[in-house]
Amino acid sequence: MPDASPVRARQDLLSRTALGVFGLNGRFLAISEELARPAGLTAAWWQVLGAVLQEPLPVAGIARVMGITRQSVQRIADLLAAKGLAEYVPNPAHRRAKLLRPTEEGRAAVARITPAHAVLATRLAEELGEAAFTETVEVLDRLTKALDTLLADTPGGREATTP
Repeated sequence: MPDASPVRARQDLLSRTALGVFGLNGRFLAISEELARPAGLTAAWWQVLGAVLQEPLPVAGIARVMGITRQSVQRIADLLAAKGLAEYVPNPAHRRAKLLRPTEEGRAAVARITPAHAVLATRLAEELGEAAFTETVEVLDRLTKALDTLLADTPGGREATTP
């Protein structure tokens, strides 16, 4: 029978990692709400607009990038379109899955966040140190890729486990 202590230690590491990420998510959402509010956005609206700033994407593509359900993104995308912050455009690759793109008003709202976002980024870099800040991003990228690999190996893939 294998020694249970390494298995238990790994379970503890997984639990501590998950709890740490959940805590960080809550903190990031609170900070994002503060940054987005003066621009007339919510953190969720900002996330969805941010996902399509570089190129229009279908709702399912935004959901994949953000790691949330398509239904959640659809609700937010519809609100953004109703408020004139985003619009649906034809998707040359798929007739029914339209692409979401920001309007000029949506881009302007995101741009209003940029100065406060820059201040926060500078303060966080000073608090962590540039090297540690960079390392944090690299570790989170590796963790995301590892979890994506594990999700792809489960029956039903990512769709079966996406919240």
